[in-house]
Amino acid sequence: MTEELFRFERNEVWTLVPKLAGKTAIGTKWVFRNKGDKDGIVVRNKARLVAQGYRQEEGIDYDETFAPMARIEAIRLFVTYAAHMDFEVSHMDLKSAFLNGKLQEEVYIK
Repeated sequence: MTEELFRFERNEVWTLVPKLAGKTAIGTKWVFRNKGDKDGIVVRNKARLVAQGYRQEEGIDYDETFAPMARIEAIRLFVTYAAHMDFEVSHMDLKSAFLNGKLQEEVYIK
């Protein structure tokens, strides 16, 4: 949890404010997962702070959604094209991709 909160602070994605009258705040909750190796031994505990999406209404709380992930078909097409063009391809695991977008509106969470 500390690592996740540190990323929020480092990327300056939030500002702590008192609850504003007339503003709806979206609830959050912590989701915990144990990552294991091939033998089932826990090698890392992960924690993510997620919005409670079931409490949101389209058109009121959001207009569109975005998930920073690629479909396997797109990855295969990209790798095939890169091999054909003799491009060098590198891989990177990005933990906080969702933190890089800029919102045009204010969003309140609790």
